Amino acid sequence: MVLAAKKLQEKNDQGDSLYVENVNGDDNQFTVFGVGVTAYVNLLEKSCSCREYYLMKTHCAHVIAASRSKHDNAYGMIIYEYFLPLYKVEAYILAYMDSINVVPLESEWCAPEELHNVKILPPLVDTKLGRKRIKRVKGVGENVKSKRRNKYSICKKNRHKRSTCVNNNKS
Repeated sequence: MVLAAKKLQEKNDQGDSLYVENVNGDDNQFTVFGVGVTAYVNLLEKSCSCREYYLMKTHCAHVIAASRSKHDNAYGMIIYEYFLPLYKVEAYILAYMDSINVVPLESEWCAPEELHNVKILPPLVDTKLGRKRIKRVKGVGENVKSKRRNKYSICKKNRHKRSTCVNNNKS
């Protein structure tokens, strides 16, 4: 819960530098201008064009700036109405309301006698011969760089070198 409050404070600080305009005249639709970014906020639908609320389920700076513009001085506690119940204390308490059972020590475990005498072997694995492959196999869409071929500097032909050149009469 502390982390959510800390993130809300960071977004609140970021929202201070944004300019909010109500273009439509609707109380729930705002256009928020920032540093090179324009976002469209709908407070009724709890949506923003930056999609942070949709993806992270937390408020972005645009939503905070728009709700501050809408509610003026009463902004303080109203921002929590736009939060999902997931981040509220009630949801946290409901999630951990049931008791969490502690696993006892291994000496206190009760298991049938026939399981005590069973020897469990590791799974059968076919080991492959040869050296392990270090380079990863390229995917279908990845570019495969072509390797540079040898080029003999005297005859200027590819794919051979001095020792394998047919035209090399000087040796």
